Amino acid sequence: MPSEFDLIRRYFTRETPSAELGVGDDAALLAPTPGMQLAVSTDMLVEGQHFAPQDGPGTVGYKALAVNLSDMAAMGATPRWATLAIALPGADEVWLRGFAGGFFSLAQKFGVELVGGDTTRGPLNICVQIIGEVPSGMALRRDGAHAGDEIWVSGVLGDAALALANLQRRVELMPLEAASCLPRLRVPMPRVALGLALRGVASAAIDISDGLLADLGHILERSGVGAEIHFEALPLSEVAQCYIEQEAVQNCVLAGGDDYELCFTAPPERHAEILSIAQRIGLPLACIGNIKDTTGLSVLQAGQAMTIKATGFDHFA
Repeated sequence: MPSEFDLIRRYFTRETPSAELGVGDDAALLAPTPGMQLAVSTDMLVEGQHFAPQDGPGTVGYKALAVNLSDMAAMGATPRWATLAIALPGADEVWLRGFAGGFFSLAQKFGVELVGGDTTRGPLNICVQIIGEVPSGMALRRDGAHAGDEIWVSGVLGDAALALANLQRRVELMPLEAASCLPRLRVPMPRVALGLALRGVASAAIDISDGLLADLGHILERSGVGAEIHFEALPLSEVAQCYIEQEAVQNCVLAGGDDYELCFTAPPERHAEILSIAQRIGLPLACIGNIKDTTGLSVLQAGQAMTIKATGFDHFA
C-alpha cells in the first residue's frame, strides 16, 4: 500500500520553474512579478454535491482546476500557481492517475504550476487554491458598475444546468442533445483570455457559477445599482432554444449555475471594442441589458417583467 508521500511524489509532484520552492517542503516560496498584485481564490468540490460518484476521475481533476481558473478570468488575472488539498477514501491509484491527468492537462494549457497542498483520508473532497497576477490597479472587480453601463455575457447560458436537470430527470432531452450539453457541466472552459482582454474595458465582472441572476446580483449589490435584462437577448445553444418555452429550462438559463461564463458591464462607448474582442479571441459575446440607477433586477420578456421564482444556487438554501 503506497504511503501518503508516495502518492504525492507519483501523481502530484511536477517541475515548478517559476516558483522558488514548490512541492516537498512546509510551504512554497513564490516571487510575484514586480508591479503586479496577487489574486487568490479557493474552491471546494465535494462528491455528491459538485460531481457524481460515477464521473470519470479525469473530468473531476479538470473541473477542480477549471472552476478556480474561472475566478482568475473574472478578475482579469493571469493564473500562475495552485495548491491542492484532497481527502481520499483510499489510495486508489487508478483513480488518482486519471485525476492527476485531467488536472495537469488543464494546468499545462494555462501555465499553472502546482506548488503544494495536502492529502488525507476521508470522504472524497477536493480543495484548490489558485494564485494569479494582475497589474496593480487593473483587476476586474464587482463594485465598478455604473448606471448606463451595458451588461454582457460570454458564450451560451444554461447548458450545464440543462445537462444536470436531464441527469436528475427534471427535464427530458434526446440522447444527442444530452451529449452536447454534458461537456458544459463536466469540462467547462475558463474564459481566461476574455478576462485579460477586458482589463481597462469592463467596469465590473464576475463568473457565472451560481446562476446568471444570482451572480449579476452580486455585481449590483457591490456597485449599489440595479439592472434590466432582456430574456430574448440571452445567448442560447440550439438545444436550449428547442426547449426554452419550458419553465424548467428558463430556470436553467437564468438561475442554473455551472456555466463558468463571464458576466461583465461596460460603458456603451466600449460596445464596438467589445465586439472586436469577441472576434479576436473567437468567443461570442452578447449584450443582454443595462445597468440602472435604481436598485433591483428585472427580466423583461416581450417587454413584460417575468415572474422569477429562483435566482441561483445556494448551498444552504
